[in-house]
Amino acid sequence: MGIKDDAVEVRAQGWRTLAALHGLIEAELERSLQAVARLSIVEYTVLDALSRQDGWHMRMQQLARATALSASATTRLVNRLEDRGLLTRILCADDRRGIYTELTPSGIKLLEEARPSHDATLERALAEAQEVPELAPLVAALPTLHAHV
Repeated sequence: MGIKDDAVEVRAQGWRTLAALHGLIEAELERSLQAVARLSIVEYTVLDALSRQDGWHMRMQQLARATALSASATTRLVNRLEDRGLLTRILCADDRRGIYTELTPSGIKLLEEARPSHDATLERALAEAQEVPELAPLVAALPTLHAHV
């Protein structure tokens, strides 16, 4: 194996480590959120993303980016959450073709009920991951990542 091959393998190993950590955390969060609020992790992500916006709403394209979903998958997700009464769509005042997605009072309430479980589960999953030698360096690096976003 040459130097170039070694660099590729190092990046591939880093990706596998990141994927392992993500999978571990996502599985724990999914179980917790389903039990507490009947929400999937991606549904929680939508409610959380909307709650962090000034005015509590986002355009559909912004939601797609926040959830890493395609436009059509985002639309289906928004439809499900709208059917549950957790969010609503409103026309953009500046651009009549634009549609915002906004939390409803029920969406805010469910998010507030789910957030403590989400946060405790995330903390517990990261603590468990910290005990796995392969994952520990990545977990230790997480607090520094927000500065680079």
